[in-house]
Formats: sequence, C-alpha cells, structure tokens
Amino acid sequence: MQTYIALLRGINVGGHKKVPMAELRELLTKSGLQSVKTYIQSGNVIFQSINDDLKFLENSIQKSILDHFGFEVPIMVRARDELSVIFSNCPFSDAKKAESYFVMLSEIPQEILVKEASQKTYPDDDYVILNDCIYLFCAKGYGRAKFNLSYFEKKLNVNATARNYKTMVKLLSLSQTND
Repeated sequence: MQTYIALLRGINVGGHKKVPMAELRELLTKSGLQSVKTYIQSGNVIFQSINDDLKFLENSIQKSILDHFGFEVPIMVRARDELSVIFSNCPFSDAKKAESYFVMLSEIPQEILVKEASQKTYPDDDYVILNDCIYLFCAKGYGRAKFNLSYFEKKLNVNATARNYKTMVKLLSLSQTND
C-alpha cells in the first residue's frame, strides 16, 4: 500500500467551492481510499491506496468531489516519495528555501517552453523550473510577486498548484509511515 498526497486547487477560497475537511475525509474513505487525513482547509489530502495509477486516483477523487459537492476541483496526486524528491531537489539555499513556494506541475513541460518561460524575470522574484516543479522565491512575499500560477500554466501549457515550505514540511511529516 502506497502513501499519496492529493493537492486540491481553489477550494475554500473567499467563500467559494466550500469543502469541509471532515466531510471530504469521510467521502474519500467511502470511495475506497485508506488512512485519509487532511491538512488545513486549502486542500491537502494524505491517503493510502493499493492503486498506483496517479491519473486514475486524480480522476476518482475529482469525480467523488463533483458528485458530492457539485463542482469540479483541479487535483494533482503525488506519491509521498515523489513529493519528498521535489522538496529535496530545491536548488535554493536553506534560508531561501524556507521562504519558497513549490509549484507542482501536472507534467514535465516541453524544454522549449521552459526556455521561453525562463526568459521573463523580475528583480524580487527568483525561480527555477526543474522537471515537474517550479521553485519560486518571492522576496516581497507571494501576494506581492509579479509571477502567478496563470503565467506559468499558460507559458508551459500545464496545470499547476503551489504550496509553501511549511505546508510541504507538514505534508511530508504527516505522510511518514512506519513501514
């Protein structure tokens, strides 16, 4: 049985797409996922499954949410080991890493698109696109950053969802198993 983390995008933001975490845990448990845990209201779900097909898991969770809550939610599922590698591969110094965002991409973008997207820079924002993650450091904070998910999604032709350093640390901690 493998441990996974589902990253839901755009729920419980500004009163839109409300998804109570207790209700979500119950729904996903009834759908066949095991040891379902959630972390904060922004859509982080840790679970175990014997199914190792990430696209199947994403589609299954998405369909469960649509059927139960009545709206679609973009979802990315990563194996715990994958998330750990993404976290470990951060190219920034430890101090900068602790203030960074990890922008997970739905797939590894084409190299030509990465080169094109990488042409744009801003003085207070630093980023590195590595495989299926963008490591983003915003000196003035994410809310004041010039870059946003839409820019990267359009330029790289992928879907994306971001988590900050503290959330990544907590997700890796909560998903630790004692195998």
